[in-house]
Amino acid sequence: MEVTLRQLTYVMALAETRHFGRAAQQCHVTQPALSNQIKELENRLGTELFVRSRHGIDMTSAGQDVLGTAKRIMAELDRMKDAVHWQQGLTGRLRLGIIPTVAPYLLPVALPLIRARAEGLDLRLREAQTTELMADLDNGRLDAAIVALPTGTSGVVETPLFKDRFLLAGTPEQIVGLAAHGAALRPEAIDPDLLLLLDEGHCLADQALEVCGFRRRDRRLDLGAASLGTLCRLAAGGLGVTFLPEMARKDEQTATPDLAVARFADPQPFRQIGLVRRDLSRHVVWFETLAALLTEAAHADDPT
Repeated sequence: MEVTLRQLTYVMALAETRHFGRAAQQCHVTQPALSNQIKELENRLGTELFVRSRHGIDMTSAGQDVLGTAKRIMAELDRMKDAVHWQQGLTGRLRLGIIPTVAPYLLPVALPLIRARAEGLDLRLREAQTTELMADLDNGRLDAAIVALPTGTSGVVETPLFKDRFLLAGTPEQIVGLAAHGAALRPEAIDPDLLLLLDEGHCLADQALEVCGFRRRDRRLDLGAASLGTLCRLAAGGLGVTFLPEMARKDEQTATPDLAVARFADPQPFRQIGLVRRDLSRHVVWFETLAALLTEAAHADDPT
C-alpha cells in the first residue's frame, strides 16, 4: 500500500483537532474509516504517529515529521489548483469569509454589485471571527477573507479596501458630557468603566481597547456583547458608551433612534478593512477584481 493524499488529509485533521470524532466530522467520513486509514498509514511507515494521553490525542515525533511533509505536499497541490482555477479571473466557486462587524453593513451593497459584474461566480460566504477565518484560509477551506488589517499572519497577501473610522456612541446626555462644547473628544479621555465592548475574540473589541490605551482588566464592569446591535442598544439605554464603526452608523441609528454619536478629534481613530488570500499563485486578476468591487461597495454611500 502506498501513502495516499486521503491519509495525509486525515493526519492533518487529527493533528488540528486532537480528537478522532471531530477529525472525522471535519473530513466528512465516519470515525472508524478515519481511524483505519491512520492505522494503515502507521503500518505502512512502521511507526506510531499518534498516541492517546490524559489530554486526548498527542503526536509522536514521527507524527510531527509526517505532518510537516503533509502540509508541504498539500500546499503544493493547493498552489496547482489555485493556478488552474483562477486563470479565467473572477469565475467559478469562490469561498469568501467575512468578520461579523463588517458583514451586515457591506454585504447588502456588495453582493448585488458582485453578481452584476461577475455573473459566472458561485459565491459561498462564511461569517466568523478573524481567528477562525484565518485558520480556514490556511487550511484551504476559504479562498479569501474580509478582515481588519494587519492580520499578523505569514504566507498571506493583504490588500487594503477602505478605512472605517470609529465614532463614539451613547445616550445624548453622555455624548454631550464627553464632548463638551469646544472640547476635543479623544479616546483616551473615556472612563474605562463606561466603555462597552464586544466579547473577547472580536477584533473590534481589541481595536477599541488599543485606541484607548486600555486593557480588559482595567475595567471593573464587563458587559461584553456578541453583536454591534446589542452594544448599541446597551449604549442607548445608558449603560455606557461604545465605539461604533462609521460603516454601521446608518443601520444602527435607524434600529436604535435614541443612540447619539460623535466624532473624535483628529486624527480620528479608524480600522483598516482589507481582503486577504493565501500567497499561492501568480494569477491574481480575480483577487484584484474582487477587491475593487468591495471597495466600490464600501464607498457607494460616500457623497464624495
